[in-house]
Amino acid sequence: MDTNILKNKKLTAVIRDRNMLLFQGEIEAVSSFNDKGPFDILSQHANFISIIKKNIVLHLAQNQEKRIELESGILKVRDNNVEIYLGILRK
Repeated sequence: MDTNILKNKKLTAVIRDRNMLLFQGEIEAVSSFNDKGPFDILSQHANFISIIKKNIVLHLAQNQEKRIELESGILKVRDNNVEIYLGILRK
């Protein structure tokens, strides 16, 4: 398998709260916090589910970032797809 193809593959992210879709698109990485501390999700990450808090930082193309403040949420990663569901208490 060509590892360069894997390195260049982007993540697809969907972020929702109870009322609306907050973000949908390709990202290079996502950063957040859980009870163990800060963490990052990159392309080809293992399947992962976590309760998140504080904020989410989406790392977009060309070194751009989108930050979403939050009280709590759930993050799920599977097959290069990131799904984030936020609680009703957003800052």
